[in-house]
Amino acid sequence: MFRARLAVCAALLAGLASAGSLDFEVYRTKVEPIFLKRRPGHARCVVCHEANNSAFRLQQLPEGATSWTEEQSKKNFESVSHLVTPGNPTASRLLIHPLAPDAGGDKFHGGGRQFASQEDPDWVAIANWVRQAK
Repeated sequence: MFRARLAVCAALLAGLASAGSLDFEVYRTKVEPIFLKRRPGHARCVVCHEANNSAFRLQQLPEGATSWTEEQSKKNFESVSHLVTPGNPTASRLLIHPLAPDAGGDKFHGGGRQFASQEDPDWVAIANWVRQAK
């Protein structure tokens, strides 16, 4: 029993250490703006994920703002980090949920398919950020 608990704790700590390898500045400049971007035929990510979604929650934009404050970005980063498998884009829920199933996505994203393929420039930008984390 003790060994099983110890193994679970070790796995959790390894996950926390991995999340620490994600680059906040790259996230803030390259990834986070994608959540605000208008995509033809889709709602912006922020519309559905602004404070309503428990798995991927984005902070509410300040009134009249076009981006988040640094403090809000840090909270968004923490939320997003839980959906990332550092170093492995195709194992990261952040990338697989909004990806079309025929492009390797899963069926669990209720908000539509933001990315038709893994060649979409925004998908690639997020994947590069995930890939850089080891």
